[in-house]
Amino acid sequence: MSIIRINAIDVGDGQGDELARRFAARAGAVDDAAGFEGFELLRPTDGRTTWLVMTRWKDEKSFNDWVASPSFAHGHRGANEPAGDRPVAVHSELWSYEVEDLGRG
Repeated sequence: MSIIRINAIDVGDGQGDELARRFAARAGAVDDAAGFEGFELLRPTDGRTTWLVMTRWKDEKSFNDWVASPSFAHGHRGANEPAGDRPVAVHSELWSYEVEDLGRG
């Protein structure tokens, strides 16, 4: 059963485009990780400032192995570095879900 990990990132005022630029700069970096199934960066369209980084994994072990990898450390180094004079992320949370099997064949 697949699992979903969502990093909910609150960005500073006007910093969303910078967050998107940073993710674009490392696009594909996770694609070859064992058990990786997909990635989406979700931009809010309703006035919120929380962006969602959604990844899908084969299982918990695959996700944990990636988080412990040098590739993860490299990609996340400086994630809160300032863009101009303000940090891009002001807060983030990791949400964990598993995909429910609804028995549809």
